[in-house]
Order: sequence, then C-alpha cells, then structure tokens
Amino acid sequence: MDQHGVCRRCRTGLTGYDYAYSFGYYEGPLRKLIHHFKYGGVEVLAEPLGRLLVQALPMDLQVDLIVPVPLHWRRRLWRGYNQCELLARPLESRLRVPVVQALRKTRHTETQATSTPAQRRSNLTGAFRLSSEDVVQGKRVLLVDDVLTTGATVVTCSNLLRRGGARSVTVLTLARVDRRPAEGRVALVARQAVGGAS
Repeated sequence: MDQHGVCRRCRTGLTGYDYAYSFGYYEGPLRKLIHHFKYGGVEVLAEPLGRLLVQALPMDLQVDLIVPVPLHWRRRLWRGYNQCELLARPLESRLRVPVVQALRKTRHTETQATSTPAQRRSNLTGAFRLSSEDVVQGKRVLLVDDVLTTGATVVTCSNLLRRGGARSVTVLTLARVDRRPAEGRVALVARQAVGGAS
C-alpha cells in the first residue's frame, strides 16, 4: 500500500475494474449506520444511505447498467433484502439506466468481515456467475457494493463481468477501509487542519 492508499493490485492493473469510488471511509458514524443497515435489519436506512452513494458519483460518469453485488439466497432470506440492491435503486433514477441482476451468487460463503485478504479471495473462488451469457456484452457497468475492504469481492465480480464482455467496469461503494499507512493519515489530518485554519 502506498501513501495514497493504492494497493499493489491497483497499481499493476490486476483489479478487473477501471475506477473505484466511495462516499467515505469505513469508520465512525458511517460504519455504525452501515452495520445497522446490513446486520441490524434497519431497512429504512436504504434511502438516506442511497442518497450518500449518489453523492459519490462522478459528474461525468456514463454507464449503461447498474449491477449490485448479489447475495446467496440463504443470506438474502435471513437478512430479508440485499443491501447492495437497495443502495443501487437511487442511482437508477439519477443515471437513468436500469439496475440489472447480472450476477448470481451460486455458493454460500462465510462472512468476509473477519477474514484475511487471502482467505477472502479463496472464499470467493467460483462463488459468482453471470445470470446469462450476454447480459453485459459491450456494456459499461457500474458495480455497486456497500463496503470496499480488501477488494476481493469487487475484483472477483469485475473479472467475471469482464469475461462476460463488459466494455468497462466502475465500482461504487458507500465506504472503503482506509488502508493508507498511519503516518500518511496523520499527515493528511495535519494538512487539513492547517488548511482549515488559514
């Protein structure tokens, strides 16, 4: 990880996606809200969190369809909804393109929250598939997930979309883990403090 929080996979182009955008870092109040939404069954948070996600969209972004990261049917049944699908809905009206269930999760996997990066990648091997062969052929895809942690989920999904013929893949998440070295974060806070005081 470099001082800007860019990992080796991103620098060498091994991510499968073209760009990744997030509303904020996975910490503080945002993290608490996501936990309530994702694990606490507070479905009404979908609307305000979806509005935050819309704010993370680049002004000039052009896509043909929006693809939420899917849940396995067992987890969806337990949770009652796919949080990524609910987050994607406000983007549909903002971008005027459809939300498409282009991916399916075919294998139940253990929760990723406490896994190492290597365990996450291994856990997801063969866990997703395209819903049909030509669903993303030639399309510019916006892939929506709730949190970008190690990137294992979005890399797996992006690579699958690419193999399905997607013209481009842009990742949009509500939050991302801050993986910059601690000294880089301290320097950023110091710069912001100086900038705010002037």
